[in-house]
Amino acid sequence: MSINDKLKSLGITLPPVATPAAAYVPFVRTGNLVFLSGHIAKKDGKPWVGQLGGAIGTEEGKQAARAIAIDLLGTLQAAIGDLNKVKRIVKVMSLVNSTPTFTEQHVVTNGASEFFAEVFGPEKGAHARSAFGVAQIPMGACVEIELIAEVE
Repeated sequence: MSINDKLKSLGITLPPVATPAAAYVPFVRTGNLVFLSGHIAKKDGKPWVGQLGGAIGTEEGKQAARAIAIDLLGTLQAAIGDLNKVKRIVKVMSLVNSTPTFTEQHVVTNGASEFFAEVFGPEKGAHARSAFGVAQIPMGACVEIELIAEVE
């Protein structure tokens, strides 16, 4: 099954690349690696605002991370033209807007990691990753994720 067919079966339409909010580009390709800039969580087209361990719980955080993963695939598709060219999701870095006592950043990040495995399969979708708790993310977003992919 192609990646586009897989996304259709999940009821997912990829969004267009978002316009950067500062002085950076959405992606950079060097050789067979594509580096995607951090994408913040959005809900209804606006920043998904809140702090994990405060107004947002772990399960909602996972939903936000999954939403970011969908946005990341939209950017990756724009970068390479066809998601079937993805050889592997290499690395995910997740920043979780957290209260000082929140310790489930890794569980929140699973929302993205599990989505990549679902779309690309257990080998291509499995990746190295880091998940950090941070005091704030631009625009007050609850989660920000960046991605590195190996492509043909």
